[in-house]
Amino acid sequence: MKYTFILSFLLVCGSVVAQEQAADRSADKKLAHLDIRTSTVCDMCEKTIEENLIYEKGVKSVNVDLATSEIHVEYDPRKNSPENLRLAVSKLGYMADEIPGDPEAFKKLPACCQKEGCGKPAGKP
Repeated sequence: MKYTFILSFLLVCGSVVAQEQAADRSADKKLAHLDIRTSTVCDMCEKTIEENLIYEKGVKSVNVDLATSEIHVEYDPRKNSPENLRLAVSKLGYMADEIPGDPEAFKKLPACCQKEGCGKPAGKP
């Protein structure tokens, strides 16, 4: 009787843990993806955006692609919206699709981020 009770208890606990893990996996599937065209030009731009945008509500990952000047964002659409994410990028001083970068924030960016073409390998125009 004692062993039957313990076995039943362990089965119930195992079932609860399995359900919680399944719920966590299904929550990951509810993430949205947003691509934002931007004005990034160098590694410092990439670092600034990735280190700051990740702290926006609901953002799970940020990847800046310098070759295409795009920001790829994975976020929870229940906690944030594309408009708010674009606005957050513009507040960092960078263009976000059609939203221009905040001029005051732009002045605070590293000097290399304020130059067009910065970050290209030496010898290329």
